[in-house]
Amino acid sequence: MDDNNSYYDLAERIEDAFSEIENDITVDFRENNKEYAALYQKISDLKAAHPIISKIMEGEGDISLTAEEHKAVAEYFRLQFKLESMEREQLYFRGHTDCIAYLKKVGAL
Repeated sequence: MDDNNSYYDLAERIEDAFSEIENDITVDFRENNKEYAALYQKISDLKAAHPIISKIMEGEGDISLTAEEHKAVAEYFRLQFKLESMEREQLYFRGHTDCIAYLKKVGAL
């Protein structure tokens, strides 16, 4: 396959490597964005302080919550949603950056 044709299978290559790309982006984000890193740490601390969160997320069967556990679980979901929103935004902008670089490489820009 010549170099020009290799650009046309970009979507397939990205799909194959997406998990790794996503992981690299979130690790880099955690290392370079203080707000994201603090939020990530807060979630980790909350899970460590309230093991019921992991039981809910990974377990099966009936669970009964105290008022304190219920509050912790609600806070976990609120923080996790914020974290995932930040990740989606970062991936969105990274996609734009990658698209521009790709279009320049194939001579479209």
